Amino acid sequence: MRVASVATVIGAASIMACDADAPAGPAGPDDRPSFNSGVIASATGGGRAQLPVGFSALRVSFSAVTKADGSAAGQFTQKYESAGGTVDFSGTVTCASVDAANGRAWIGGVITRNRSTNPAVMGAIHQPGRDVWFRVVDYGEGDSPDDRTTVLGFEGAAGFNTSADYCAGQPWAAGDANTWALFDGNIQVRP
Repeated sequence: MRVASVATVIGAASIMACDADAPAGPAGPDDRPSFNSGVIASATGGGRAQLPVGFSALRVSFSAVTKADGSAAGQFTQKYESAGGTVDFSGTVTCASVDAANGRAWIGGVITRNRSTNPAVMGAIHQPGRDVWFRVVDYGEGDSPDDRTTVLGFEGAAGFNTSADYCAGQPWAAGDANTWALFDGNIQVRP
């Protein structure tokens, strides 16, 4: 991935975290000992990815860790504009799977906030407490290809009904299909 400045990544994360309607607190690892205890893998990142024509750039910010006891922790936000209105979600991570050899991570959780105005994402499966997920890939630094992310998937998408099923299933389409390149920001996947 092209290396973005630290200020750019922090700025992108700050845009997501500074929404007046967003819950207070950090967008990533916090100071509670329970968050950092026993971490065996992590996926973190933030930035902007260009979606297809008719959509604004996707703004994404996330931090997820997998622990030795099988649990996961973290937070995520995604926001973009479409002809139907704003799509804007925040959530808490409940599962994360990491394939460090390929730089891939599957992150699932529950919606904590739906600030969307787009009617397409106002149904029962889009409400707080419902499962949601996405996947990312870290292609490294320097002249490597751009890191990539997906938009959120909701209950029933691609045959998955829960975040846990998605993280365990680790779906990855050939050729990075349905992922979007970050043009600003960075993703880090670590064992």
